[in-house]
Amino acid sequence: MKLILLTIFSLLPFQQIVASTPKSVTCTRTEYREEYIPGTKSNPGYVRKYEVDVVIPCGDSQSQNTDVNDCSEGSFIGGLLGAGLAISSSRGKDRWWAVPAGGTAGALLGCQVDGG
Repeated sequence: MKLILLTIFSLLPFQQIVASTPKSVTCTRTEYREEYIPGTKSNPGYVRKYEVDVVIPCGDSQSQNTDVNDCSEGSFIGGLLGAGLAISSSRGKDRWWAVPAGGTAGALLGCQVDGG
């Protein structure tokens, strides 16, 4: 019993530390900018140069642009079902083109059903 209570009370400070960690983090990027200040004949214009910190979304930008939909299972099952349907519905000399066509059509439909 003492061991159970010791274990419970020893984990309490760890839970407080985990709960108090900040959840949001802002990421910034420094951008270089130029601004032209027009002038006159007696007082010529000039270019003002400065840097600004811009807030950008945190995280890997490549992972946001990557397509994570994988339809390999759906296309495999759809291809098998399409080829099976084609072989069961065709007779004689028509099977040489019906089976690959049914498999291809089934693979395309299976991929769309799977989320690709």
